[in-house]
Amino acid sequence: MKGFFIGIALVIPGLSGSMFAVVVGLYERMVEAISSFRKQPLKNIKFLLPIMIGAVIGILASTKLVLWLCEQFPVMSYGFFIGLVIGVLPFVYKKVSFQKFNFFDAILAILGFVFIMFVSHQGTEGLSDFVAMSQLRTLSDWSVIAFAGFFAISMMMIPGISGAVMLMMVNQYGTIYNSVAKLLDTVMFLLVGKFDQAKQAFSSVIILLPFIIGAVLGVILMAKVLNYLLHKYAHQVYCAVFGIVVAGIWILMELALQGAALNVQNSGSWFGVIVILIVAIIVGVLATLFLDNQEPTDV
Repeated sequence: MKGFFIGIALVIPGLSGSMFAVVVGLYERMVEAISSFRKQPLKNIKFLLPIMIGAVIGILASTKLVLWLCEQFPVMSYGFFIGLVIGVLPFVYKKVSFQKFNFFDAILAILGFVFIMFVSHQGTEGLSDFVAMSQLRTLSDWSVIAFAGFFAISMMMIPGISGAVMLMMVNQYGTIYNSVAKLLDTVMFLLVGKFDQAKQAFSSVIILLPFIIGAVLGVILMAKVLNYLLHKYAHQVYCAVFGIVVAGIWILMELALQGAALNVQNSGSWFGVIVILIVAIIVGVLATLFLDNQEPTDV
């Protein structure tokens, strides 16, 4: 279930998979498991595998269904996401409260807030729909997609940074999620016996191969860096994360209010929209509290 929420966040521009890993209480353990994978492979596989399965299911579901929900019911959807992120604030507070909060810590929180606000607004309007390439034709195409995987996924491991927005920055968001959608199409064509259409759709799915290779390298490298920082400078890291979480709430609220404005144009009433938003936020907070209590057992 926690992996499923992380997978959803990976797809939707403006949401951060790593922040949702913080939200559901898995972030530090995931970073440590990836960083020290070779030391205890069986233990780490048993911990990471269900998260990966849930994330893959979340990505496949989000590619069409969740993105549709966010477009059709933005107030409820983003209100729920806001609640999920608000629910993590007590967790972050506990991480920073064991040490006295000073001026430098406040600067880190502000920098975290400013950085995420800047990065999250880099995607240009309509860029998410642009498919830069539908097939791999040259070695250059392979290297471009591999770099996109390395850049987006390694940066995404920093809480608050949206992997989807990082893909927009390198102009490959539409390409990658078009490939994910084609994977679903390939499976459906195979199930109904349309093998020619399946073969054609699969040519776009191949794009995911160099992306995954780059993503794996990025995850391994960034996990080692973050694991070192969390062990040596945990207080400072979570001071920055506090600012990042606040920025995440701000960004999601912007998206929710955009959807609310559209709803008001149709219904003419702010009251009903605000009530729906508040209820969705409360449900999201309760979901975070529930997920935070469902800790997986150690091997």
